[in-house]
Amino acid sequence: QVQLVESGGGEVQPGESLTLSCAASGNIFRLNTMGWYRQAPGSQREMLATLHTDQGTHFTQGRFTISRDNAKNSVFLQIRNLKPEDTAVYYCYLRQTGILGDHVYWGQGTQVTVSS
Repeated sequence: QVQLVESGGGEVQPGESLTLSCAASGNIFRLNTMGWYRQAPGSQREMLATLHTDQGTHFTQGRFTISRDNAKNSVFLQIRNLKPEDTAVYYCYLRQTGILGDHVYWGQGTQVTVSS
């Protein structure tokens, strides 16, 4: 089993930046994909960014930068220039492939509220 714990959410003002963290523990394989989704009220879960173990330490797309520390089994999501529409619960996930196939694990989510 794998456990994921997110942190770093909270209430911020528009235009600010925020970095979310996610720490994984348990039976983690060397090769895996970690990433972030978010779900706003009344909306489906939306994928934001993913990063495989062998794809480097960070990737930037738009206002989002995903980075990971493989030694600490952690993944981070920096969001710049936050907007009210970024208000959502942000979920961390980890996917790894074992003998029986893919396993996907989710964190409990961390709330981000963007409001002036």
